[in-house]
Amino acid sequence: MKFEIQEVLDAAGVEHLNAGAYCSDGGWSGAPVDEAFDHINPATGKSTARVLPATESDYDRIIRCAIGAQKKWAMVPAPERGQLVSRIGELVAQNHETLGKIVAIDTGKSVMEGMAEIGEVIDMARLAAGQSRMLYGFTQQSQRQRHRMYDQWLPLGVAGIISAYNFPAAVWAQNGFLSAICGNTVIWKPSPKVPLTAIALQRITIQAMEDTGHSGVFSLYLPESDASAQRLVDDERVALVSFTGSTQVGEMVAQTIARSLGRRCLLECSGNNACIVDETADLKLAARSLAFGVVGTSGQRCTSTRRVIAQKSVQERLVEHMVSAFSQIKVGDPREEDAIVGPLIDIHAVRHFETAIQEAVELGGRIACGGSRIDRPGFYVESTIIADCEPHWNCLQRETFAPLVYVLGYETLDEAIHIHNEVAQGLASGIHSESMRNIEHFLSAAGSDCGIAKVNMGTTGADVGAAFGGEKETGGGRTAGSDAWKGYMRRQSVCINWSGTTPWDSIIDLD
Repeated sequence: MKFEIQEVLDAAGVEHLNAGAYCSDGGWSGAPVDEAFDHINPATGKSTARVLPATESDYDRIIRCAIGAQKKWAMVPAPERGQLVSRIGELVAQNHETLGKIVAIDTGKSVMEGMAEIGEVIDMARLAAGQSRMLYGFTQQSQRQRHRMYDQWLPLGVAGIISAYNFPAAVWAQNGFLSAICGNTVIWKPSPKVPLTAIALQRITIQAMEDTGHSGVFSLYLPESDASAQRLVDDERVALVSFTGSTQVGEMVAQTIARSLGRRCLLECSGNNACIVDETADLKLAARSLAFGVVGTSGQRCTSTRRVIAQKSVQERLVEHMVSAFSQIKVGDPREEDAIVGPLIDIHAVRHFETAIQEAVELGGRIACGGSRIDRPGFYVESTIIADCEPHWNCLQRETFAPLVYVLGYETLDEAIHIHNEVAQGLASGIHSESMRNIEHFLSAAGSDCGIAKVNMGTTGADVGAAFGGEKETGGGRTAGSDAWKGYMRRQSVCINWSGTTPWDSIIDLD
């Protein structure tokens, strides 16, 4: 899908120089011009636009605005809160193609994937708007006569959302829309690697707040440095911090939040996702699914397939099918015709990719395909399969954000599940099988220890109707559908005495 970058930026309201902070009390602001930073387009390695980073004084203004607005927002009926989120979804849908291209420019994703991510924002708005009418509590039976008990959910306060570069729109929507319908105001701290999507979406959100008469609900805080971002985590006035990113930073967020009793965090950190392929599997289906799981978004999804654990009797045939599938996937600039996979986000990601491959080869791994950086402007690498791996290798124990997968073999399903679970992360998992017994074993308490399990499909791809998140070092947080909304509210047990009596009526006489 050919397009001119400047035309897309103009359509989205992204300028050559953009402010990195917004709240309804004071509008847009940022640091002086000489402190601006560049957005580097990963497809070209060149600057696309510049951003005036949010400052300490910007943060002070934003948090005051969020606190003040939340007191009013909490008392707005939840279905009316849903109308604001619904309006954001409508405006995003009206600008779907432009925003999809902005995501592609920001991240290097294909336009197809950028459009799909914006589609998830629209879906999440619809889900949250509907959920705003279903923030259910429940009635309980009291042990006291003529008393009524029930359970209800109330707003928390200010929610801080810290999102990573790989999904610059979807993570904000998953967290921000649920936060808003639950009566919280939202401060969004996106990755400075992908500022254009955040600026474009904030502009749309401003219009939605104006259209519905609810200012102050959504704010943007986009500093360049981690030290400035730390303020959002440290600030005890922020009741909830939802963090998406590395386990190392997630641990710091959890420790900081834990020092303030009553605050909470939702963590969605690293994944080291594996798919088991047993001897009954449809190998061609598995190869196609694994190709999407490994190569989609250039392997820069937290749910990307990192390890394939194949039964030894089918291991070589599976690798052959995977090599064939990978060879049919065109890598290129999102603006190139038929480009399915784009670049990595920056040069640091390329170096991590190269280091992981070197380590695996030195340990005895065999490069079945790929393995190199592509010689062209931007940050492109070949989709890579490394076969004949061993589960204990360090490179298999950590997450490498790149289109890189390790293939290893197993004899018994119990051995496969042990290999599958014997990593620190626990996000997404999968099995390819035609055996009901093997599938059910994998889905049982003795099977996958991850938050997400897939059968005969890739580990990537999330339905917004399901709760999204994982276990162990992935962090335990849940966003999106199911009952994930409860994480953005506080629970209250209520008891009402309508009897006109007390337990001490026979002891106390006030007549």
